[in-house]
Amino acid sequence: MGDRSAPEEFPPGLNNAYFFAVFNALSFQFVLNSPMILYAKSLDASATVLGIFTGMMPLLVIFQIPAAQYVDRVGYRRFVYAGWGIRVCFIFAMALVPLTSGFLDPAARLGLILMLLFGFNLSRGISSAGWLPWITSLVPANVRGKYLSRDAAWINFASFLSFLLAAVCLGRNPQPWQFALIFLFSAIMGATSLSFLKRIPESAPPEQARSSSMPVPWGELLRYPPFRKLLRMVVAWALAHGGIMTFTVAFLKVKVAMPESEILFVNSVFFLGGLCSLWFLGSRLDHLGSKPVVTFCCVMWMLIIAGWACLAGKLWQPWLGVILGLQFLMGLFTALVNMSNTRLVMAIAPVMGRNHFFAIFSVLGNVTLGLSPILWGLAIDAIGQWHGMMAAFEWNRYSVFFGAVIAAFAVVLFFARRLDEPAAASMEQLLREVLIQSPQRVLRIWMRETR
Repeated sequence: MGDRSAPEEFPPGLNNAYFFAVFNALSFQFVLNSPMILYAKSLDASATVLGIFTGMMPLLVIFQIPAAQYVDRVGYRRFVYAGWGIRVCFIFAMALVPLTSGFLDPAARLGLILMLLFGFNLSRGISSAGWLPWITSLVPANVRGKYLSRDAAWINFASFLSFLLAAVCLGRNPQPWQFALIFLFSAIMGATSLSFLKRIPESAPPEQARSSSMPVPWGELLRYPPFRKLLRMVVAWALAHGGIMTFTVAFLKVKVAMPESEILFVNSVFFLGGLCSLWFLGSRLDHLGSKPVVTFCCVMWMLIIAGWACLAGKLWQPWLGVILGLQFLMGLFTALVNMSNTRLVMAIAPVMGRNHFFAIFSVLGNVTLGLSPILWGLAIDAIGQWHGMMAAFEWNRYSVFFGAVIAAFAVVLFFARRLDEPAAASMEQLLREVLIQSPQRVLRIWMRETR
């Protein structure tokens, strides 16, 4: 189950990747997450339009497919740096849109912000083709889980701070200039992240990849059995997970009547959950493997969404403690699934053709992730104001949505159990590590500190 005796060393200069992750998270969370959703809601965007806002970023990752063939020729760092620089320019333009409220109506501002988001996500989609191959070539195989868990912790910590900042800046009844201010801050943080991106060590692509002019055998890549099984699970995960963040925000805004600042405070707890993934799993992902982690997370996700369904169906009152608990668990198990999927594709992708394996992995997962909120949004709009009772449970557009998501996660669980990972630990070992050894370790540390 992995080589635990091998030295666990990161290459010099890789710490810049963590600094880049922090400032990048302080940037993109404002324009790709709840603050942008709330700005769109202030312009009377429908559920379908909110789905387009959410789905645009992953949908445009499809441009990794044509971009993958140029990564080795241009170089990893140069390729990624160019795309990230272009997208920062689009964020500066977004900061100006709320200031046009004096002469543009809401529909025009909504259209303008959609256009700028398209440019932002297009440049990101193209340049992201170089990121995963770059990091895979830099980080030794035996410590990739350790790197990914630390990276996820830093990203979630920065995201938590960004949501707190957005909540303070927007308040209970935000004005256009307040949205402009947080978008400007996003642009400045994005520009700062570029300075650290440029300091990440370069890694030379395989010589055969740089010189090869052979056409890419896409069909053969897709038929590679371990990769095909991973793709099926990732697509199912993206479909189930894709609309959760968007429509829990919409549910809290529309049905619970939470003001914007409280929604952002609540959503910040999502990233605290993600931050705790470092304690929950940490470097143990390298010897436990990805398959048991994803399987365990799918079961937990079904329970989490059942909690949201009870809130939407009015079996439970929307108590703040319950909502915060659900947000925390969502963040924790989202981080665990994402790092497990990334580690597994790093492990099974051969060196030759690695860029194209990663491109297929990112594109299929992200295109589904992009279509998912649009499809869920259409379904929610189609249900409209309909509601019906089943005993004490109310079926309405949000309770139906959460019920359908539970069924979707059952499909993810089915595919997760069929992943190929020979070195993976058993589910019993995972549960022993997570439920027994981790709490004991925390208890020993606490007792030592209190003496």
